[in-house]
Amino acid sequence: MKLSIQSKLPDDVTSIFAVMAKICNDAHAINLGQGFPNFDCADGLKDKIEEYLRAGKNQYCAMPGLFALREVLANKVNAAYDSSVNPEAEITISAGATQAISNIITAFVKPKDEVIILEPAYDSYKPSIELCGGVVVPYILKAPEFLVDWDAFEECISDKTRLIIINTPHNPIGKTLKQHDMEALQELVQGKNIIVLSDEVYEHLIYDKQVHQSILRFPKLYEQAIAVYSFGKTFHSTGWKLGYSIAPDYITKEIRKVHQWNVFSVNSFLQYALADYMSDPEPYLGLGKFYQEKRDFFNEAMKDSKLRPLACEGTYFQLFDYSELSDEDDLEMATRLTREYGVASIPVSPFYSDRSQGKVLRFCFAKTEDLLSQAAEKLSGI
Repeated sequence: MKLSIQSKLPDDVTSIFAVMAKICNDAHAINLGQGFPNFDCADGLKDKIEEYLRAGKNQYCAMPGLFALREVLANKVNAAYDSSVNPEAEITISAGATQAISNIITAFVKPKDEVIILEPAYDSYKPSIELCGGVVVPYILKAPEFLVDWDAFEECISDKTRLIIINTPHNPIGKTLKQHDMEALQELVQGKNIIVLSDEVYEHLIYDKQVHQSILRFPKLYEQAIAVYSFGKTFHSTGWKLGYSIAPDYITKEIRKVHQWNVFSVNSFLQYALADYMSDPEPYLGLGKFYQEKRDFFNEAMKDSKLRPLACEGTYFQLFDYSELSDEDDLEMATRLTREYGVASIPVSPFYSDRSQGKVLRFCFAKTEDLLSQAAEKLSGI
């Protein structure tokens, strides 16, 4: 007989990425939906991985991560953001950024605690909050500008608010928070028992001479904040599932309490390889130019399409408004484009709690130019 199980995620649905991946595979379509490059990481990095793999660096690392890697990361962020992060007490290596986010939510969110998220929001936030018994409080960002009105945002804060999650550059909309946004947030949480989680996995993918406004740039805000990063986004290696979090020591202590029982430590030879490889900052400092050229190439290739591009300030995602083409909801439109025109995208509505319908689709341009050209040609024929 089947057991009577009370689901902790009774309303959870299959990830939109899994849904669109299946439709894409069945249709043998070009996949501009899922956020991964169709090109490999650098040969020099692969050489380092092989070197340390063969050198026997295959046993457990320290629970918070290899110190040599944490030291390199501290040097990196301190130089970039004029911060003073301590590698021993403030950095924790995780099994991807998603695991780091899950650790953080688990560490600090208790039943009935409220967590404010900016929607559309990366789809792991909401179920992670609900698994802890927390209550999601969405602040809705509206197309096409997707700007935060901080006076309106303040109305979302209550005495039950324990965590605020921001994402810059933002997946799925490709927008960035500016200095005045971070200063406004800093003022809002000052003196309140609220932690800010800043998802910054696309920190190096920022365009048009903008400067990434990391939470690490704002010392008063960082006193009650956590930043999360991803190696996979930076080194074209999403399948490694390797990331890290940075937080003040008293916050990091609580994160590590969860981390040690969740995964304890993550794969060792990759950490050795990255610690070595990242001694030269050039491979990641040039990422903004690299991906801006891809964004511009794709938008130029799409200029004859009836899909209208929205502003993309960061990430490797470009939003297109299709309202001139169809009144279909975005899931129907994305499905039809995949099956009939052979190009897969991701609808934006699943990134909202109420699955609000907008006439916007997300396309990933972390692809080779030949593939982007093929996709643009198909889409321009609609």
